[in-house]
Amino acid sequence: MARPQLLSVLSRPWVRRLSGSCCPLREHRGLLRIRGPNTPAFLQGLVTNDMERLREGAVYAHLLNLQGRSMFDVILYRLSSEADGQPDMLLECDMQALGPIQKHLQVYNFRKKVEVAPCPELSVWAVLPGQKPQDPPGERPPSPVVVCSPDPRVPVMGWRIVAGTKGNITDLLPKAQPGSYEEYCKHRYEHGVPEGVKDLPPGVALPLESNLVYMNGISFSKGCYLGQELTARTHHTGVIRKRLVPVSLSSPLPTECEESEIVTLSGKAAGKYRAGIGDLGLALLRLEHLGVELQIKLGDREPVNVNASTPHWWPKPGNTP
Repeated sequence: MARPQLLSVLSRPWVRRLSGSCCPLREHRGLLRIRGPNTPAFLQGLVTNDMERLREGAVYAHLLNLQGRSMFDVILYRLSSEADGQPDMLLECDMQALGPIQKHLQVYNFRKKVEVAPCPELSVWAVLPGQKPQDPPGERPPSPVVVCSPDPRVPVMGWRIVAGTKGNITDLLPKAQPGSYEEYCKHRYEHGVPEGVKDLPPGVALPLESNLVYMNGISFSKGCYLGQELTARTHHTGVIRKRLVPVSLSSPLPTECEESEIVTLSGKAAGKYRAGIGDLGLALLRLEHLGVELQIKLGDREPVNVNASTPHWWPKPGNTP
């Protein structure tokens, strides 16, 4: 596979006007380059979202197993230049999932003429909250190997930048403040946005309970894909009793107590703490217990109080997708 030629994001005047915290994700988010004449059709049969939406920019999606459970959450970017006529895309994922996703794709890459390879020469950055002035009329999209795109999940996650690993992208963004991965994670957890294998355990998490619909990560009109049957059936019944929600804790949990059960004050099971950082995290809760006093019991130690909330980006009652 040809190595992509890196071009400067400075060719896009509005890039320099992005503001917010610019957080490096290079050690935690990896990239695969997927290229070949059958790439769109190949991915269409494996991911939850419609590949046609890539014409509008980046898309968020899950890869499911045969039982309809989430294996991996990914962000896909279409590279704008296809000089040789070959569809060319980038797949962003949790760094821990990079190898497993590559193997997963190869299992189904039978006579598809699709090349899949890691891109260690590229790295991912997040700009929080991220604001972009309107493009001048007629300006072309960014170059195929330096991506600057709104985060396709929810607006509160700002912008995604893919650039070369050499150099510091913050040098190109004079209006942005240097951020950290910890700041990025706290922002995600505060706003209830799951990401990666800790928040979405492979083969355990269900896509609709993980708010895949709310995060623009699924199409119910695209046709068949791996794991579609259970997901479509659950969606059409309209019965989703549990969801991932942001929680704040009265004190940080010890590491060994992650994945702890959450209960009501009377001891009734309400859900399970999934992952977090400090006193912020995500929990899979039964919706009937939102607004109820909750806690995590820690044996002989004082229980940790849990305050669950509804993200502001969720659809309002009556407007649920």
